[in-house]
Amino acid sequence: MSRRLFCVGAVFCLVGVAAALFGRPGAEEFVLSERARRLHQRAIVVDTHVDVPYSHFSKTEFDFSQRHAPDWGHVDIPRMREGGLDAPFFSIYIPATVTGPEAVKRALQLIAWTRALVERHPHELALATTAAEVRRLHREGKIAVLLGMEGGHMIAEDLLVLRTYADLGVRYLTLAHSRSTNWAGSSGENDNRPLTDFGKQVIRELNRLGVLVDISHVSDQTFWDALAVSEAPMIASHSSCRALCNHPRNMTDEMIRALARKGGVIQITFVDTFLSQELYEAQRATEAERNRRLAALRDLFPNDPERQRAERERILEEYRRQGPRVSWERIVDHIDHAVKVAGVDHVGIGSDFDGATMPDGMDDCTSLPKLTEALLRRGYSERDVEKILGGNLLRVLEQAERVAQRLRGR
Repeated sequence: MSRRLFCVGAVFCLVGVAAALFGRPGAEEFVLSERARRLHQRAIVVDTHVDVPYSHFSKTEFDFSQRHAPDWGHVDIPRMREGGLDAPFFSIYIPATVTGPEAVKRALQLIAWTRALVERHPHELALATTAAEVRRLHREGKIAVLLGMEGGHMIAEDLLVLRTYADLGVRYLTLAHSRSTNWAGSSGENDNRPLTDFGKQVIRELNRLGVLVDISHVSDQTFWDALAVSEAPMIASHSSCRALCNHPRNMTDEMIRALARKGGVIQITFVDTFLSQELYEAQRATEAERNRRLAALRDLFPNDPERQRAERERILEEYRRQGPRVSWERIVDHIDHAVKVAGVDHVGIGSDFDGATMPDGMDDCTSLPKLTEALLRRGYSERDVEKILGGNLLRVLEQAERVAQRLRGR
């Protein structure tokens, strides 16, 4: 696949040389070894959380086939090629404040938009719904686009709606987002709400459909309840380790071990606030003030959602600059910790590209080969690196497919 990782080693070397020559503040020299380059090219790199649809849905001028600077987002086709991102799950997301029929309408619009995006680039992209399709597309040199749905509020408490999403290609459902639903608790609220009887029906239906149960964003009690009900392995599509950063969006060691015992995978996220305890505490100190400013945007720009989004990003970046800096190597620290807790068969990556602030040095998806190099330097075998980059997630997807076949055969 000659287009993948095009001159990526040279790109990293030139970045280091430029930093040395021009003294760019905070720049680091990073040289990708030939061994890491070959391994990254051979591996199937799966990222279980990329917010392309929500980030670009309303940007009519955005051309996904062209290379963009990171301030336009973290992902496009040329940068996926350079960074070796083979199988991103594009996230179907709308805010948890939108519920009922309107939530279903917007979710269907995002699914249609994403499918149309794939269809516009048939030589580069293809929609995938199974692990076998991902592997086939990788052999053919295409990027496999999968769909994940971030938030149970979008099913509007209707299993028929859930089945419709599955028919359209959705292959994981995050049970809750920033707010609890009537049937699942969110880590964004303080009530630690359990899974209700209807929530347990949702889990069983996801198993029957072959759609992965995603427990990122859920309350701790909802996690334990879902784990008890699900017959298929579950995933945390974009969470990190609470032992290193005590953020409620992360998982405790006990939760990571329990997820692994049932065959699941924690997909380590790159969100800087979830990686660093120091940054998390700094952001908590300014949380009330920051939230007031963000809430005011709806009144300042009531009919201009694009301006709201731009101002939101500007405000968040302002507070980020006030806090401590976080290096991309913290991602590898969280991978290391999860491997020590759960074993190398139960860890992957879920960046949150296009949906959150990345740590320094993880500018966009072209930086993904750094993870391969760093894991090799820390003593991981090539086989284990391939598992972390995507093999573990594909194994879970295959197991969910087998569970669905068995359940439908009853």
